[in-house]
Amino acid sequence: MHHSDFIEIAAPADELYRLVAGLEHMGSWSPQNAEVHWDDGATGAVGDEFTGLNRQDGHEWSVPCKVTEAEPGVVFEWVTRPQLGGCVRWTWRFDETAGVTTVTEAWDVQRLPPPLEGLTESDYAEIVERTKVGIRTTLENLRAHVEG
Repeated sequence: MHHSDFIEIAAPADELYRLVAGLEHMGSWSPQNAEVHWDDGATGAVGDEFTGLNRQDGHEWSVPCKVTEAEPGVVFEWVTRPQLGGCVRWTWRFDETAGVTTVTEAWDVQRLPPPLEGLTESDYAEIVERTKVGIRTTLENLRAHVEG
């Protein structure tokens, strides 16, 4: 499963990268993520780990994550459940032209996390649709945060 979406934001790529890679606002932008905590003083470098707390439809769960790519102003990426070899890869790309940055958020399922194994095809379709809406909402909320 894969989905990506993008938005143009009137701000420099470096500024947007810092906001996304800092993760502190993700809980206010994303309809699913409630908060993020860096593990052991991590700062967002490749190899750093963090834990995301998610909430959806009355359920709450924590997801361990590991930063896999971190190039300021260009790309910030992490995988969920690194102890399992990575289940979902989240990638943010920043492409600036004349003070406007195209921000792309991508979701790539590399393997299903254990809680999702055995779901029906319609369950998967619902997850994909919810993720599409969530990515669009997150991007729009990022733009509102920056542009006001």
